[in-house]
Amino acid sequence: MTSQWERLLLNLGAWEGSFVRFAPEGELLADVKSVVSLEGLNNNQTIRQIVSRQGQEDLVLEYSSLGKSTLFLENGAFSQGSIQLAPFSEFGAELGLIHENRRLRLVQLFDKNGQLSQLTLIPEHLAGTETTPSPTVQVNDLLGEWRGEAITSYTDLRPSTTTPTTLKLELDAAGRFVQSLSFGQHTITSSATIKGSILHFDQDPQKQMQVLLLPHGASATSPLKVNLRQSFILEVGWLIKPNLRQRMIRSYSDKGEWVSLTLVTEEKV
Repeated sequence: MTSQWERLLLNLGAWEGSFVRFAPEGELLADVKSVVSLEGLNNNQTIRQIVSRQGQEDLVLEYSSLGKSTLFLENGAFSQGSIQLAPFSEFGAELGLIHENRRLRLVQLFDKNGQLSQLTLIPEHLAGTETTPSPTVQVNDLLGEWRGEAITSYTDLRPSTTTPTTLKLELDAAGRFVQSLSFGQHTITSSATIKGSILHFDQDPQKQMQVLLLPHGASATSPLKVNLRQSFILEVGWLIKPNLRQRMIRSYSDKGEWVSLTLVTEEKV
């Protein structure tokens, strides 16, 4: 078992990319070039993080411990954000995936009424390395059967759990997007209407979810509204190659508490 700090150190380096901001319906609002550098000081006991964005003043942070709002996974992937949904307060989280010399980060923000208000996608690669950016995800790229495993880490730091997963994605006769997710003995099936780059899971009026298909191989799964006394998830997907996908899921309980972080790595069969 590696420590949270050791997992953070897997992110050291200068990451070149951009902060790409979208409206909830997928409209591009801004695309700002960026370099985020993480440097180890004092024999890697302290991290200096410098966020440089074109046309903005650099943000410099130094820290030697991690707060409760952040959790790192064994491969260096991580999530940070609100640990509790509270009435009349803004809410949001960042989900960060890592693969070889690339990272993909997604920030989902909700306004004081709990409505999805903004998404920021941050595709990055290590400075000085070659990278082939992933194209914008299309529905057809996702169709088929995906098999992999889900590793779940818990905010109460109990041991993580690993579960084999099967995800079947298809179109039904009416042209709806149908998703069947099997893990352990359970299978959950749901369906969505397709409108451009949005998959709208609308079967439960109280729990409407959308998947927004984005550039750089990304997809963002968000509730349209986060509600008190109702469990929900935030998810980012990354189509790294046509047959390889990662997903990260940040789960909240019906008390609005952040309870776990799951990394799914799956391959198309």
